[in-house]
Amino acid sequence: MSKDLLIVFVKNIILGKVKTRLAKTIGDVGAFKIYSELFSITEEESKKVEAKRHIYFSDVIIPSKWENDQKFVQKGENLGMRMQNAFQQGFDEGYENIILIGSDLPDISKEVIEKGFKNLKNNELVFGPADDGGYYLIGMSKMNSSVFKDKPWSKSTLLDVTLQEISKQQRSVFLLETLNDIDTFEDLVNSNFYKTSILAQEIVKQQNTSIDK
Repeated sequence: MSKDLLIVFVKNIILGKVKTRLAKTIGDVGAFKIYSELFSITEEESKKVEAKRHIYFSDVIIPSKWENDQKFVQKGENLGMRMQNAFQQGFDEGYENIILIGSDLPDISKEVIEKGFKNLKNNELVFGPADDGGYYLIGMSKMNSSVFKDKPWSKSTLLDVTLQEISKQQRSVFLLETLNDIDTFEDLVNSNFYKTSILAQEIVKQQNTSIDK
């Protein structure tokens, strides 16, 4: 059995319930389309990684996605508890190096994830910093529940607060390259994803046209 486990946290693609901050600018339908494309990128790249996969959906399992992988529904009162439960299950099943990613990062890649696993061989924790002050990836080689408790989720101080706590614990940590996740309209138009995605360009064009009217 592979000792590496990749956990993917996925929001079910439901109109009006995905990318709500982005939807304030481009509307629910536009946000739905953008997230659908990001979802597909995540599925494609994660499948390339040589590791076992646990896919955690926010509301209901979609059998047609990640067909050959184990799938679950996230459990926990907040994001921290849901991530902690997913990591704990992985360690309980005997995995030694576990990485968790979300599904809204256009620049996620097999190479980034594999670099995370590589650096877990010599570090207890790995983080992929996001431009907004959070993180798009977290990896552990041993369980550290404190990372998930009493943290400023969705705030620009999340990673800093987390790293300060880890420093006090004298735990070894490795930081991957900083990438841009897409939560707002500004994130979208400043991303490499926007430069290469015809869909994203059309949605922004429609938004600008409606503003001009």
